[in-house]
This record gives sequence, C-alpha cells and structure tokens, in this order.
Amino acid sequence: MQVTKQKAVPAVADLYGDLYEPATAAKIGIRDYIPGLVVTGVAALAAAYLAEHYGAPLMLMGLLIGLAFNFANADTRLHPGLNFASRSLLRWGIVLVGAQITFAQIASLGVPSFLAIAIILALVTVTGLGVARLFGLPWALGLLAGGSVAICGASAALALSTLLGEKRTSQAQLTLVLVCVSAASAFAMSTYPILAGSLGLSDRQAGFLIGASIHDVAQALGAGYSFSNEAGQTATIVKLTRVALLAPTLAVIALILSRQGAGKAGPITVPWFVLGFLAVAAVNSFMPLPPAVVDVSRKGASALLLLAVVATGIKSPMQLLLQQGWRSSMPVVGATLVSFLLSLAAAIFVA
Repeated sequence: MQVTKQKAVPAVADLYGDLYEPATAAKIGIRDYIPGLVVTGVAALAAAYLAEHYGAPLMLMGLLIGLAFNFANADTRLHPGLNFASRSLLRWGIVLVGAQITFAQIASLGVPSFLAIAIILALVTVTGLGVARLFGLPWALGLLAGGSVAICGASAALALSTLLGEKRTSQAQLTLVLVCVSAASAFAMSTYPILAGSLGLSDRQAGFLIGASIHDVAQALGAGYSFSNEAGQTATIVKLTRVALLAPTLAVIALILSRQGAGKAGPITVPWFVLGFLAVAAVNSFMPLPPAVVDVSRKGASALLLLAVVATGIKSPMQLLLQQGWRSSMPVVGATLVSFLLSLAAAIFVA
C-alpha cells in the first residue's frame, strides 16, 4: 500500500476572523493555548511600552513587534495560542468596538459612501481578473486575488475557492493568494496611515481610506486607530461594511458560475461578529451605555485588538513570499494598488 505524503500548507492569519490552517486530529486542551498566549502577551506589552514612552501608534508598534517575533512561528507549540489570539480575541474585540458606535454614525456615511464601497469592491475584483489575464495566469487565481483584496482577505479567498471547486482552483493557488494578501495587508497597515497624514486627509477621510482599502480587519482597525480615534471608528464602519458585502458578493458570483456550469452552491452567511458588532451598536444607539461602560469597552477592545494584531504579525509567513515567482503575485499587487487609489479618490470626493 502506497502512502502519499501531502505537503503541509502554512497557517495564515485570516483577514476577517479565522485562520487558514490544516486541520489536526489532536484535541487541544487549555494548557496548549498558554505558550502562544504568553508570547503574544509579552510582545503586546513590549509594544504598549514603546508606544507609551515614544509616542508611537499602539497598533503599529504591535504589528512591528509581532513581525519581529515572526521567527517564533516555527515552534508549533505556539500555534494554538496564536490562533486563538488572532481569531477569537479579534472577533470579540470587534464586538466591543460596537459600544463606541451608534447607528447614527453608521448612517452618517451616507448612501454615496455605501455605493462607493460597493463600486470599489466590484472594480478591485475585476482588476484581479484583468491582471491575471495580462500575465497569462489562470482566471481563478485572479478571482481569488481580486476578491480577497476587495472584501476581507483570506476568508473571501477561502469562500471563493470553495465556490469554484477543486477543478478550478488548486491548493497551491490558494496558498499563494493567502501569503501575498497577508504580506500586502501588513505593508498597508504600516504605510497607509503615514500616507494619509502626508496627504493632509481629515480624520474621517483617513478612516474611510484605511477601512476601504486594507484587507485585514485587525490591521484595518489598528491602522485607523493609530491615526486617530475618529479615524478608527470610521475605518471600523467602512471595513465591516465590506465584510458584510461578502455574502451578496458570493451570491452574485455563484449565480454567474452556475450559469456557466463552473461553480457549486454552498451556504452563504454573514460572520457572527459582524452581527454582534451591529447588536452592541444597536443597544448603544437606543439605550446609550453609561460613559464608564463605554470607557471600559474602549480599553478592552484596544487590548484585544492589540493582541490580535501582534498574533497576526507573528503568524504572517513573510518568508514564503520570497519563494514565490513575482508574476504569480501580480494579481494581488495590482488589486491592492487599484484598491488604494479608488479608496483615496472616494475618501477625498465622497467621504
């Protein structure tokens, strides 16, 4: 009996709340989470110390410290804790952010801003397809790249991959997109707040730019709050609007593929943390929370998001990006560039 050895797929920090990692049969106990959480906590404390003493943005320092600890990801004993921090803590941090938001603020984006977000999403997805065709790459790779950049990173790529089926997308293509998107999102979080400041954007404009263009939820929120509190709130609303558009986007693509006989139907749902965010915002809108509760929620959300950002930095497989051919990464690069330019235009003229 011949046993085929399957090449391990690297774990990648998911860009809207999950982790893409090969399933393991072993059960994970509470003790298994401790090593990864300890490393994440130490790195987060170091980031908080540097941010406080040198006036640097907290979330930016968290990302940089996380990337500096990237070598620790080689130790598989840390993976359960890192996964928990970059998945579960991120989700609950986003839910707590809802205590700082009201429906009035969400509505303040206005119909033009919502339409701009939808148009950007569509154009960025098409860009991925166009760049893939330009470089002679499979159209499925372009769709994965464009969709992941346009919506919510790895989760969108995974959902699209399931939609396309194994005959249209390979494991190698999916892994490549996950790695490239992780690296692009990390780069965007580090540079977009600086670019927004250099361009003289207002807090609202900077928040819209960041929320509409950065792929990863944790990094979009981190970049927004590193610019200002108002920018962080705007980035949260805009980014979660993109995440919420995942369901209708998948529905449209599934319809197109089914007519072409290229896809398969599957469950299309809205992430629970988006619903939790909206539920908490609804409570705060109709029954305003006491200032003390809002303050505790703000600090709690900041702490949870910092831990998630640090874990995301540690988990990012930056070294694998160097092993990929430059042509294969171009759909992600092209989609990222178009996403930034369109988001900047919308931030200036619509937001």
